Amino acid sequence: MASQEGTRTGRSEDVGRRLKYIAPLRNERTDATSEQADYLGLENIQSWTGKLLPIATSDTSEGDDSTTGTANVYYSGDVLFGKLRPYLAKAFHADQDGVCSTELLVLKPQPYMHPRFLFYSLLSPIFVGQVDASAYGAKMPRANWECIGSMKLPTPSYDTQRLVADYLDRETSRIDALVAEKEKMLALLGEKRAALISRAVTRGLDPTVPLKPSGIDWLGEIPRHWETRRLKYLAHEPLAYGANEAALEDNPDWPRFVRITDIKEDGTLREETFRSLSPEIAAPYLLEEGDVLFARSGATVGKTFIYRPEWGNACFAGYLIRFRSAKELVLPDFVYFFTLSDIYWQQVEAGTIRATIQNFSAEKYADLIVCVPPPPEQKTIVDSLIYAELRTSTLLAELHSSIELLKERRSALITAAVTGEIPVEEMRP
Repeated sequence: MASQEGTRTGRSEDVGRRLKYIAPLRNERTDATSEQADYLGLENIQSWTGKLLPIATSDTSEGDDSTTGTANVYYSGDVLFGKLRPYLAKAFHADQDGVCSTELLVLKPQPYMHPRFLFYSLLSPIFVGQVDASAYGAKMPRANWECIGSMKLPTPSYDTQRLVADYLDRETSRIDALVAEKEKMLALLGEKRAALISRAVTRGLDPTVPLKPSGIDWLGEIPRHWETRRLKYLAHEPLAYGANEAALEDNPDWPRFVRITDIKEDGTLREETFRSLSPEIAAPYLLEEGDVLFARSGATVGKTFIYRPEWGNACFAGYLIRFRSAKELVLPDFVYFFTLSDIYWQQVEAGTIRATIQNFSAEKYADLIVCVPPPPEQKTIVDSLIYAELRTSTLLAELHSSIELLKERRSALITAAVTGEIPVEEMRP
């Protein structure tokens, strides 16, 4: 049976060996800080690809030990693997010496282990899944070296490892190029969407309409028959803060407790984060159709959500501010589209308080300048933008789906190559 399997894969020499023997842990530390030019943090490594990110992100930096001033030392040829939140699949093949977070394990491949083969083996969903299953902790799951080092990895001959690594370098580069092209298309589509919305809510749909000075330098000209008003003069009632209550309950018969973390990028609510408040507590904060919620603090300042009845009874949390429009003056959907425009974001960014945390109060939102066409024209603009949004959302969904399929193919290809499912003959250039 073994010889038949070896013939099928072309890898009869495959022998699974424990990671700690084929790539022992390098335990060399030094004093360092994350501000050093050669410091590598978890946030600097892209998930599932091992590529370096030029700009630090916050997806894995929380819980990182970089603030302690202690760092791991790594050398060219070492392979790094992130033990914090292992499901993010953070691996890196070093091509120069440096220092890194202590949340990155530094592995020194033995002479019979090709570093790139080891790197790809650590990015296999099978290996990542095994490590993730061994992790402990809820908010910051972390795996330990004792478990990771005991896991077995395929170890074909060095020549085969090199062939596999070269093959995966070529094939993943092709897939990555396709992903980058589609992500560029996503960005361009997003820019086109933003420009369309911005023009519609500041100039209308007719490019030939006569214009007049708005009287506001940064706004420029607006249609002659439009007005500019502060948001508070378009409100049915003063802008209101939400309930300062803990999100502990998930009773489906109670009003949903909407928090900023519940709101997805497409303006819908996450099902998996559902929380509720008792009807008695929720009563003063219940939402009505067309209510627009504004995020008031943190990195999400300026983010908005418009409430639709199909979400069921709902109330809103304290870090959100509710705007309820005077519908005889402005349509709720027109205000919502205004919050997606460049003019809106320019005002938010100019008025944000940057201290220990970003903040934008109800008073600041109330003072925002809105371009206001007559209500019938608002309806025409809203209908046009809704139609455009449907078309754009379809294209975005198709692109996102295509990108996910490419990423899945990348991971499946890595697994198939390092485990011998792809015959060696098929991997030769």
